[in-house]
Amino acid sequence: MQMSRILPDVIVIGSGAGGGSLTKRLADIGLRVLLLERGGSLPREPDNWDVEKVFRQKKYSPLEVWQDRSGKTFRPSSWYNVGGSTKFFGTVMMRLRSRDFEAVEHEEGLSPAWPFPYKELEPFYADAERLFGVHGDPSQDPWEPPRSAPLPYPAVGSEPYVASVEKRLRGTGVHPFPLPVAVDLHPGGKCVRCATCDGFPCSVGGKNDAETRCVEPAIRTGRVELWTDAFVRRLLLAADGRTVNAVEVYHEGEIKVVTARTVVLSAGAVNSALILMRSATESFPNGLANSSDVVGRHYMTHNLTTMMAISGRLNPTKFQKTLAFNDFYDGEPGYPYPMGNVQTLGKLQSGMLVAGTKFLPSPVARALTRRSFDILTTSEDLPQPGNRVMLRNGGVQISVQASNMECHRRLNRRVKSILRDVGFPLILAKTLPVNFTAAQCGTIRMGADPATSALDPHCRSWDHTNLFVVDASFMPSSGAVNPALTIAAQALRVAEHIAVADFGAGKPIRDRA
Repeated sequence: MQMSRILPDVIVIGSGAGGGSLTKRLADIGLRVLLLERGGSLPREPDNWDVEKVFRQKKYSPLEVWQDRSGKTFRPSSWYNVGGSTKFFGTVMMRLRSRDFEAVEHEEGLSPAWPFPYKELEPFYADAERLFGVHGDPSQDPWEPPRSAPLPYPAVGSEPYVASVEKRLRGTGVHPFPLPVAVDLHPGGKCVRCATCDGFPCSVGGKNDAETRCVEPAIRTGRVELWTDAFVRRLLLAADGRTVNAVEVYHEGEIKVVTARTVVLSAGAVNSALILMRSATESFPNGLANSSDVVGRHYMTHNLTTMMAISGRLNPTKFQKTLAFNDFYDGEPGYPYPMGNVQTLGKLQSGMLVAGTKFLPSPVARALTRRSFDILTTSEDLPQPGNRVMLRNGGVQISVQASNMECHRRLNRRVKSILRDVGFPLILAKTLPVNFTAAQCGTIRMGADPATSALDPHCRSWDHTNLFVVDASFMPSSGAVNPALTIAAQALRVAEHIAVADFGAGKPIRDRA
């Protein structure tokens, strides 16, 4: 049996928004953690900001192929590296709305209630915002849920072109507000407001991701050991079937078995489900934590459309991801169903456009992107048991059908109309395909009933008392905002629960002097 440098209290599998945040909090409380990451640390290098390398050559994406529901292969939008997907996210860290924690009727189905209300997670939202150094001014969003503390840093501010669009948007009656972004832009910070943030790793460390804000400081405590390029094959059960006895991991060219009192799975909504499936035993033939048969089911992403609003005026903006509005999040007069969030994208560049569009000449792409104001619309993807992750002949299959698209189409029509009203006569839109795997969530859902969920409200497996799952897979619903902040907040909540309930720690860290 391979021994780690430390004798861990907890093994955490995955170092993204969930695993990274939880590891940081456990280390701060005083617990020892062995952190297993499937990938390595991304180098900081010029290629980080090279459109050709990142988008066309996909230098930092795994050479991995999945299948869709028809058996057609595709390369997923997933990354294996320290910090997980936060190394590539657009830095937006927005809270779910209060109503997202309740059962909400949509035009095409029900978004289920969470097993606890918004107010239970609110203090941990504030903790997560401090942890990731979020900039913004939520007071400008009339639909912002109640909060106990302001964001730790003020809004980064929009460049003149975006500020002029914001003024015209206000003239139409909508309520734009500064996007909450996790960037190191305060005095002495590393952010340089570049044009290569959204979708790119940061070559100067100016993006407040899970590596820089969680993993690196956790390692400095001396209570965390990180194994990179460590592929977790399966979890091994004790004879009683109620506890996870060990983790089998392929590391440094050999299969190793490591143990700890508590195991936390944070490998992402797809890979966490796959690990549980690969860990099947005679007593748990459908995989661990799966007595309810929900593991792998209720897979969600978001319904997403990118828009290029084009005018004759050049757009010189570099850091464009500074603006959003939620006027249609809960619907609009005459339409009582949720529609979604609208926000600016990171500034599109011609190479990015060509990489995602067949037969588009580079000069045309360059002309379009130089004159475009770039928008992302996001609507909720409803959980359906038939939308699922499966193991097929040793490979990965994502069997998904689109859901809740009518509200998304309505949102897009509304946004296009507004954009035309503020001076953009040409709008090019692309709705992302159903197998686009960004912001994946929901495959190991938590709930109040073991018959219909895999995890309890603290993300503890109903079936195995020392197993937790803390990544986007715990989410019963997806809402219409990036899940990163919600994952981090729940990770902090779960870390404190583990420390108190499993290790007898004293008061939560927020209450200690």
